[in-house]
Amino acid sequence: MKAVVQERALPIDDPASLSDMNVPAPGQPTGHDLLVRVLAVSVNPVDAKQRRAPRADDAPPRILGFDAAGVVEAVGPEVTAFAPGDEVYYAGDVTRPGCNAQWQLVDARVVGRKPTTLDFADAAALPLTTLTAWELLFDRMCLRFDDCRHRGQMLLVIGGAGGVGSMAIQLGRHAGFTVVATASRPASADWCRAMGAHHVIDHRQPLPAQLQAMGITAVDAALNLADTDAYWEVLGELLAPQGRVGLIVEPRGPLRIGDPYKAKCISIHWEFMFARARFGTADLIEQHRILNRVASLVDAGELRSTAHTTLGTINAANLREAHRQLEAGSVIGKLTLAGWD
Repeated sequence: MKAVVQERALPIDDPASLSDMNVPAPGQPTGHDLLVRVLAVSVNPVDAKQRRAPRADDAPPRILGFDAAGVVEAVGPEVTAFAPGDEVYYAGDVTRPGCNAQWQLVDARVVGRKPTTLDFADAAALPLTTLTAWELLFDRMCLRFDDCRHRGQMLLVIGGAGGVGSMAIQLGRHAGFTVVATASRPASADWCRAMGAHHVIDHRQPLPAQLQAMGITAVDAALNLADTDAYWEVLGELLAPQGRVGLIVEPRGPLRIGDPYKAKCISIHWEFMFARARFGTADLIEQHRILNRVASLVDAGELRSTAHTTLGTINAANLREAHRQLEAGSVIGKLTLAGWD
């Protein structure tokens, strides 16, 4: 089968960083696995992070890619939720071969039915960032999605125009929050508003003064999706007593977790959406349930795809361009690729 592989850890400008290769197709699925024919993929910062990670000289070529939409070709004997021909979308498992290949084996418990109202590229934009935002808000931070208890509360989303931010804005608004997103360019600010942000402020400027100008003196919850260290102190100031902060980016150094975090009893929550699959948690099937629920919300018009730019077919040159844009920090929403040459 056709695949895009990483052989060595190289800068993305090196053509050998990602290359086209014919590799053996996966075998028939066993256990909970599905064999999926991949029709579209999306690209995330984790792809670039995995590509940059050091590799042994004798390590076999690796297939990256952790967002896909496609069609089920075959199912393992323990699969009950899917059948051949089903259209699906998923983020997969960072410990297994990724989706930058024509066929992929993936555990059915982390797969959802594709929204029927979306094409494969728009669907492929959703899984990883949707699971990250949903798990962070509603599993880790224990906020409530649809019982209206958050009406009148403030949610601050730092990095609102990124993939996770784009979905966090939508989910936060659906949960009843007044959502304040940050963006630093007119295009990214417009995108945040299109995703549903009530207010947009500039994260390159002091946040407290901008919020105070809108009459906001404190926020009830905050997601720092951009730079844990840079906004640590200011979030301690901005969060209300018993507020909550959600994080996805590893800090570069130690964080001071005394006052005001301690004095205000601010809770700190980490999210890594591959944790369930990586550690085989007992609630692994929750990702299947989340993706199915999100598909229903998309089909009902309550949530929308965060796909922004399609870069063409799935091949090494187009994936290198996607990685290049991600590493430059210029991406709004999600980058997608669809079909094979």
